[in-house]
Amino acid sequence: MPFSRLTLVFFCLAALLLGACNPGYQKLLKSGDVNKKYEAAVRYYDAGDYFRAGTLLEDLIPLLKGRPEAEKAQFYFANTNFKQRNYVLGAYYFKQFTDTYPNSVYTEEASFMHAKSLFRDSPGFELDQTNTTSALEVIQDFINRYPESKFRPETESMSQELQKKLESKAFGAAELYYKLRYNQAAVTAMGVFEQNYPASPFIDQADFLRLSAQYAWAKESIESKQRERFLDAVAFYQHYIDTFPQSKNLKLAQSMYDDSRAELERLKAIPGAEAAAAK
Repeated sequence: MPFSRLTLVFFCLAALLLGACNPGYQKLLKSGDVNKKYEAAVRYYDAGDYFRAGTLLEDLIPLLKGRPEAEKAQFYFANTNFKQRNYVLGAYYFKQFTDTYPNSVYTEEASFMHAKSLFRDSPGFELDQTNTTSALEVIQDFINRYPESKFRPETESMSQELQKKLESKAFGAAELYYKLRYNQAAVTAMGVFEQNYPASPFIDQADFLRLSAQYAWAKESIESKQRERFLDAVAFYQHYIDTFPQSKNLKLAQSMYDDSRAELERLKAIPGAEAAAAK
């Protein structure tokens, strides 16, 4: 019996949240009185009841076409989706609002909320970042369109956070090549990462891993290719110590450099090695 009562209470509370236990709300849903319905939707919205407000507004929007309330109703409806964490729908309806009402008093905020919805929908850095790239484009468009906006500081903060996410994604992809011992691919990927994110906090590690992958690639290469690849390892070492003279990886880098120089001396002593390397 206690379990049954608890279950009954649970379902009653759930039904109450959905409006089934609220005859006034149910009556509003069925009502054909547009004005009364709109006033109730605004009251629910102002009270923070975004579920009820959104449900009423969704019914009202087609009925409000041509009326002055339509603008506010559509903006509020878009925001009810955002407030309920329906970020994809929120982004869609905010974009729809700005397309429909380009000169509204709500247009700037709707543009910002469109960007913010996409920002909130951006996945973790380990996942595909297509949505992150789209969000960055929308954010930059907002900054360009409203350079003096009160929302600019938050928009710039969102942009920086998404850029860091892309950095983490790019570094993680390059690092994976290194961990899998795809050394040639790791060298290329780390080089591209350094070009794209020169101010990244990962830049020291990226440069060291590029050197390490180049050294490993040279060690694993056939003899006719080793001279060229060890020379590149030496060049990468010189760049590394010039750029990061205080790095914690200097001893390991020095060890790879010393061995690369020793390998170059060994190759120099092999008859015909210079001619073969020049081909």
